[in-house]
Amino acid sequence: MSAAVLHPTLADRLFRGQSSRVRQVLLAFGGSLALWASAKIQIPFYPVPLTMQTFMVLVIGMAFGPRLGTATVGLYLLQGALGLPVFAGTPEKGIGLAYMAGPTGGYLIGYLAAAAACGFLAERGWDRKVSTTALAMIAGNALIYVPGLLRLGAVVGWDKPVLAWGLTPFLLGDLVKLALAAALLPLAWQGLRNR
Repeated sequence: MSAAVLHPTLADRLFRGQSSRVRQVLLAFGGSLALWASAKIQIPFYPVPLTMQTFMVLVIGMAFGPRLGTATVGLYLLQGALGLPVFAGTPEKGIGLAYMAGPTGGYLIGYLAAAAACGFLAERGWDRKVSTTALAMIAGNALIYVPGLLRLGAVVGWDKPVLAWGLTPFLLGDLVKLALAAALLPLAWQGLRNR
């Protein structure tokens, strides 16, 4: 059995002339700021307002690769754990570790797995085509929802409508974000090929 061929990520291609360490630090910091901003912007949508936070997690994973993507999301989570109001609903719903231990904390942990998985798939060329990018985004979303729903159920109780609170209101918005990512990432690669 042969080893998988690893492809460069978008970040590798866009910033290949710069020092590796400097590039990684700048991308991780910039990515954490993008996650912070994406958590705070709410777009009116049905049935719940739409934030672009999961979109950013998945795109960062695919654009940065598994190691840098996971490190970027980890930096974002560290910022939140230290009390910076980086998460959706902060500071109104609490900050720091108290917020992360709450009912939505599982989704935050899922961000790490999703970024790693999407980055892994990007290194195998899944971000080059609409179909494979969409599949990677579906896998990433699943990796966010599973720990998120498990934590939500553990905190609020499994006798409550956990799926109605933590899954179904977000599916339509996630479908829109999936379609956007499935169009943008292959389009970015096409633009690089045409340069």
